[in-house]
Amino acid sequence: MMGLYQGPRLLDFAKTPSHLQFNKYVLTGYRPVSTAQECLRSLFYMHNELGNIYSHGIPFFLFLVLLPFSIPWMEVDNIWICIVHYLACLSPTIGSVVYHVFMNHVGGEHVYDTLLSLDMFGVCLVNTLGAIPIIYITLLCYPTLQQTALLAYILLSAYGIYCATTARTNVLRLRAFVWQGLFRFSLFLFRVYGSGVGSPNSLRLFVIMDSVAVLGGVVNIIQIPERFSPGLFDNWGNSHQIMHVMVICAIIYLHWGTLEDLAWIKSYQCPTE
Repeated sequence: MMGLYQGPRLLDFAKTPSHLQFNKYVLTGYRPVSTAQECLRSLFYMHNELGNIYSHGIPFFLFLVLLPFSIPWMEVDNIWICIVHYLACLSPTIGSVVYHVFMNHVGGEHVYDTLLSLDMFGVCLVNTLGAIPIIYITLLCYPTLQQTALLAYILLSAYGIYCATTARTNVLRLRAFVWQGLFRFSLFLFRVYGSGVGSPNSLRLFVIMDSVAVLGGVVNIIQIPERFSPGLFDNWGNSHQIMHVMVICAIIYLHWGTLEDLAWIKSYQCPTE
C-alpha cells in the first residue's frame, strides 16, 4: 500500500515548521507543508505520522462496524445509554485521525491549533460520554442523586473541555482530565464501600480502563522510548503511537465494562423500603 504513491521529500526536525516541533527525539520523516489533497495522499507513503493515523484509523472503522453487533440495543429499557456508549467509543479516534492527517496543512499554526482542539475534544467526549452509563447505573437506586451527579459531571466535563482545548502543553492537557478521573474514582468507591450498584465484574474493567489511559498519557509526556534513542523510533514505536494503542485498549475495557453493567441491569431490582 505504501508504494501506491511517491511521496514528497521529507524533512528533518530542524526544517519542519516550529508548531510541529513538539518531539525533539523524532528526528526525521516530517511531511512538508501540504494542501488538503496532499495531506490525504500522505495516507499512502511512509512518514512519521503514518503510525499515528492508522493506529486510530483502523480501530475507528472496526468500532464503527463491529460494536453495534455487541451492544444489546433491544434488551435495555433506556436505549439512550447504548447510543451514548457507542458515541463514546468512536469519539477519540475520529478526531485523532483528522488531526494527524491534516496537521501539516498550509493553513499553518492556526489550522494546526484548530485540529488539535478537535483531537482533544474527542478525548474529552470519551471521558464524558463514557462515564454517563457508569454514573447512571452506579446511582440507579438513588434517582435524585443520579440526576444531580449526571448534571455535575456534565458541567465538570465542560470545564475539562475548555481546559484541554486551550492547553498549550501535554502536561496541562493531562491535568484537564484529573477532576473527571477523580469523579469516576469516587463512583468506584461508592460501589465498593457505599450503596452504589452495578455488575460485580465491571468495576475491575473500569479501573483497568482508567489505569491504562493514564499510563498512556504519562508515556506520551515523558516521550519514551525515543528519549533514550533519538531517531530510532521516528516512524514506528514512539511514545505517541504507544499512547494511541493504550487509548484503544482503554476503550475496549470501557466497552467490556459497560456490557457487563448492561447485562446486569436487566435482572436487577432496587430494594424497596
